[in-house]
Amino acid sequence: MNAMRRAWESDLSYSFRHSPITVLAAFMVIVLFAGAILAPLIAPYSPFDPATLNLMNGFTPPMTPNTFTGETFWLGTDDQGRDMFSAILYGMRISLFVGFAAVLLALVLGVVAGLVAGYAGGWVDTIIMRIADVQLTFPSILVAMLIFGIAKGLTPPDMRDQMAIWVLIVSIGLSDWVQFARVVRGATLVERNREYVQAARLIGRSRSAIMFRHVLPNVTSPVLVIATIGLALAIIAEATLSFLGVGAPPTQPSLGTLIRIGQGYLFSGEWWILFFPAVTLLVLALSVNLLGDWLREALNPRLR
Repeated sequence: MNAMRRAWESDLSYSFRHSPITVLAAFMVIVLFAGAILAPLIAPYSPFDPATLNLMNGFTPPMTPNTFTGETFWLGTDDQGRDMFSAILYGMRISLFVGFAAVLLALVLGVVAGLVAGYAGGWVDTIIMRIADVQLTFPSILVAMLIFGIAKGLTPPDMRDQMAIWVLIVSIGLSDWVQFARVVRGATLVERNREYVQAARLIGRSRSAIMFRHVLPNVTSPVLVIATIGLALAIIAEATLSFLGVGAPPTQPSLGTLIRIGQGYLFSGEWWILFFPAVTLLVLALSVNLLGDWLREALNPRLR
């Protein structure tokens, strides 16, 4: 009980409660995340089961009875008669899974590289940071496309659709580790000269123990902020790659794939096939970004 009271009265909780935009963003994130997680229970149809699709329901406008079957769909249907509301819920699951997994991969690679570079220094620091600098000269989306193309080329043709999601995660993760590495390196350069690190050296602690048990806990605040903002960027990157046709396969469409499908019918009058997935992606990315901005300000008193 006392722990809950202290959490409620903390500076972080106070900052959150007195920021209406942050509260609204958190509410939208909870709603969208819950919709994606509970999609099998919420979705009225199974959009990716061919046995449940009826081509006669194709191009049904939102909240309008279909001319042939008489069925009504909240957000309409696409060219295959797939319920757009159900497709968006399932598409969000893939987008969020790719986003979380890619950020986790980038976080692990970047934190390890930043700790090693900042603590070891010397030629190790030089090599890691020059690799990061070279990668920063290219847009991350181009790096992700390059990695995706190479990885897909190495994948056997009969397994490409099954491995497409994992290849997408690796592509985005390898293109986003640099930000984590640079921030962690900078924080490690400061922490390695602190008294507690000097004390750990004097008692004979190994380098790995000092880095991961002593330095790492003191550099997690900026990493948490970058990870939150990076989640929104990873979701957008996944949508961009899928929109360009090099992301999630049509058999497992994400929000980006749904937007790509809808773009082909925008000028023929079926606007809802593009509009609703695009709005969902916009609200999801914006809400996560707003939470990341609030977290950055709340954890850094100099920005208040």
